Amino acid sequence: MTIGPRQCNSAALRKASRRVTQLYDRAMATSGLKSTQLALLQHVVLLEEPTMRTLADELVMDISALGHSLKPLIRDGWIDVAPDSRDGRARRVSLTSTGKIRYNQAMVLWRSAHDRFETAAGESRAAELRAVLDFLYSREFEDRFQQSSRAKGN
Repeated sequence: MTIGPRQCNSAALRKASRRVTQLYDRAMATSGLKSTQLALLQHVVLLEEPTMRTLADELVMDISALGHSLKPLIRDGWIDVAPDSRDGRARRVSLTSTGKIRYNQAMVLWRSAHDRFETAAGESRAAELRAVLDFLYSREFEDRFQQSSRAKGN
């Protein structure tokens, strides 16, 4: 059975992700941050100085990929990674004062890109898309995916 790229869910998601990333990156170019980097900063802020493990889990990444993604942010002085005061084995991620300034500047540009996305897609379609995507990266979906493989004997 031959499956074309329009029938492959993974290919369609990756293609859409690349397009949206390109659009957001262009909209945020003057901030010096890519949309993927801003997403890291957003999670650090929302999770209030998370451990590397918590941040990786929330971003659905492995620790080594997260470490690689954080390197330029650390190098540029926007992120700090330090041992946890309660558990020396864990490391906590936080924004530096420079990182907070850069984050706030980038969020203005992100908001504009987000509003443009909502206008182009339509608010209800954009909300539906986020709901579907939330489900796709959930543990529930992962479990269902694995169970369907076992049920079919794969």
